[in-house]
Amino acid sequence: MTDRSHDRPSARRVGHSIVKAGSDLEQLAEQLAGADWDMVELDVLMHEGELVVAHDRGDLAHPRLVAFPDALRALREALPAHVKLDVDLKGTGHELAVLQALRSLDLVERTLVSTMEAFSLRRLRAAAPELRLGLSVPKVRRNYLAHPLTRPGAYAVLAYLRRVLPRRAAGALRTGLADAIMAHWGVVSPRLCEAVRAAGGELYVWTVDDPARLARLARLGVTGIITNDAALFSGSPPAASPGRR
Repeated sequence: MTDRSHDRPSARRVGHSIVKAGSDLEQLAEQLAGADWDMVELDVLMHEGELVVAHDRGDLAHPRLVAFPDALRALREALPAHVKLDVDLKGTGHELAVLQALRSLDLVERTLVSTMEAFSLRRLRAAAPELRLGLSVPKVRRNYLAHPLTRPGAYAVLAYLRRVLPRRAAGALRTGLADAIMAHWGVVSPRLCEAVRAAGGELYVWTVDDPARLARLARLGVTGIITNDAALFSGSPPAASPGRR
């Protein structure tokens, strides 16, 4: 058998939607077997005073919500120790509750917390200087590329952001607001990659479920690529996926 490991992208493999509303945590170890992730993303919201795994408010209507601490515990047990976590805050006001959950399970050193909100990053930086933080860009709450009526305007906005984002991203990194930039694939450019590297930060790209796009981004030298499908890193045909971030 030919060893094709050298053909795989050097970017870190970040798994998205591994745990979501309705997930069976007892099946998690089996689900993760053979996936070879470098990092797993976990989305979190506050619902009725409890932290739950949810991508957006629509997930909160699911009849089987997954408690965020339970998901953290299950991932800690199912993943090899070298696999990191990206906890993505889908809202504000629960930053310190998330931090408390991470501390209670001794997962602070293993975790990157990301958000679109600078306020949340500042709050977490003050409470836990040792915690790695990621700024998600651009600041949007829906996928404007998904609808034909909003797609032209969305591409125009992405073109503008590709021009201005390198300077803004470098500023966020140099001032200590964030340690990493979590960027939508549409705003990633060679200039952004260079600016993030020069500022000493990391660059993760979301959410990439197209093999050609993944290969192109890996060649740019991004730190990590967030995807719904581990098969993209092996060269296998991609599975159907929700494509959300």
